[in-house]
Amino acid sequence: MKIFTTSEIRRIEEYTIKVDGIIEIDLMERAASAAAFEIMSRWQPGKRFVVFAGPGNNGGDALAVARLLKEQGYERIEVFLFNIPSTKLSKGCARNRDRLLEIEGIDFTEVVNEFEPPTLGREDVVIDGLFGSGLREPLKGGFTSLVQYINESQAYIVAIDVPSGLFGEWNTGTDRRNIIRANLTLAFQFKRLSFFFAENAPNIGECKILDIDLSRDAMNKASTNYYLVESYEVKNLLRRRPEHCSKYDFGSLLLVSGRYGMLGAAILSARAAMRAGAGLVSVHSPRCGHDVLQSSVPEALFEADKNDIVTSDVSMTRRYNAVALGPGMGTHEMTIDAIDRFLKTRNLPCVLDADALNCIAMRPMLIESIPQKSILTPHAVEFERLFGNFDTEEERLKKAIEVAKMHKLIIVMKAHYTMVVDTAGKVYINTTGNAGMATAGSGDVLTGIISGLLAQGYSPQFSAIMGVYIHGVAGDLAEKVHGTYGMTAGDIVDNIGRAIKDIMK
Repeated sequence: MKIFTTSEIRRIEEYTIKVDGIIEIDLMERAASAAAFEIMSRWQPGKRFVVFAGPGNNGGDALAVARLLKEQGYERIEVFLFNIPSTKLSKGCARNRDRLLEIEGIDFTEVVNEFEPPTLGREDVVIDGLFGSGLREPLKGGFTSLVQYINESQAYIVAIDVPSGLFGEWNTGTDRRNIIRANLTLAFQFKRLSFFFAENAPNIGECKILDIDLSRDAMNKASTNYYLVESYEVKNLLRRRPEHCSKYDFGSLLLVSGRYGMLGAAILSARAAMRAGAGLVSVHSPRCGHDVLQSSVPEALFEADKNDIVTSDVSMTRRYNAVALGPGMGTHEMTIDAIDRFLKTRNLPCVLDADALNCIAMRPMLIESIPQKSILTPHAVEFERLFGNFDTEEERLKKAIEVAKMHKLIIVMKAHYTMVVDTAGKVYINTTGNAGMATAGSGDVLTGIISGLLAQGYSPQFSAIMGVYIHGVAGDLAEKVHGTYGMTAGDIVDNIGRAIKDIMK
């Protein structure tokens, strides 16, 4: 599913108006009707609603919602329209103001100069229609005071389309005190890119998407760099296995993982790669890992390093379809040297995770040696060791796009909404998974899934996208049994096969 920028959504709306032969006010009525219906499904007519409407179309939507609620018997509605001298009402806002005033008994205040805010309490519902996606610059002046007053009121806040003060894409530099902290955001047709960043979650609250029947043709034709990964897309990518096949048909993987005291990472990654369908998995680990790995993952081959406790060499003794390095390797000087030699002689994509990335961070010039289309899977701290400190997920994503395009890499930005950035800078956002997956070893499992898919011949891009999605579904299945508190990485591994089976139904 495509995720559109604010400007792209505006073009889709314009196309819908033109092709459907409707006028803008009718499209606003569609949006307001959807929002009013959702509100009525949650609250009874006796509830007190306080509507704050700005001078633009977002304000027009809010005014229309107030009118529709009033027409349906909701009596306790107070409306404040901000029509201050420095602004001008949009045509849609002015028209909806006039429609609202045609209703008898409406409690309506048009704020032109001075404003005495109403008393708000925890039993009230505030409808935020101050500024929508058309906002051009951060809020200032009296609107910042109003937003802060609403946020501090303890009222339940419903934002129409987007919380006022929040931009649809990038919000770096915006003072978050001046953004509405909604409990519920009623977004029209699409989630915005900014909705997927952790720092914006307190402003969005629960998000409900309302279908306002924008043109499907316009959506299909519109281009974007942002996508939401859906189950049917992963299903279409996964290949069904023929009846006549052998393990050699599904690739061989070399997993370079583990050190003394960190062999669990190697076990989890190897088990995950097997569950993801790799035909043959070999684990290259220090000699101390032999007994543990052979007993814990008997399906995998063991390839002993020359060193007893750390990885000191990654010279491949035979040809593999995929190579993954990192989980539990540590950052011993000999390990860094081994990764250095490997990257400078490798010319095919590989998967780099965890300590492989930490080793590269200790020799930053190695970034230049990573084979193109390789998959990097850093969590936030690992990413910042490589590329510097960032205050927000938004800033990290911007840097990831820059790095991916510059070095032709695929970067998996692990988070609640994990994002895969491809070599062209396109972003694929994952929505599977849950908070229980924030547990030791979860990332090692993801590395195993992605590298297991890569070994089977899936492209690096698709291996990353599918791997992240499957990982999340496996976590969701594990959560149903163990809950978010009790889930372990091993539970995720145990559900990988079920996850793939469910996706392929």
